[in-house]
Amino acid sequence: MATVRYFAAAAEAAGTTSEQVHADDLGSLLADLRRRHGAELSRVLDRSSVLHEGQYVDDPDRPLAHDAVLDVLPPFAGG
Repeated sequence: MATVRYFAAAAEAAGTTSEQVHADDLGSLLADLRRRHGAELSRVLDRSSVLHEGQYVDDPDRPLAHDAVLDVLPPFAGG
């Protein structure tokens, strides 16, 4: 299962700093996170960057290895 790590507002919206998620690609992973955590996390995801193994990704068809690590990084104030 992929590990999703949440930071700042994403962690608050998800109610956790990390979780394990089974998904074959980025699109299905993000859809599952939206279903699990509802509207607040969905709003945060809309404006967040997602890093896969430290690299920015936005292609929903991006395949994910079973041991992938993804970081959800909302915008940070101040820069």
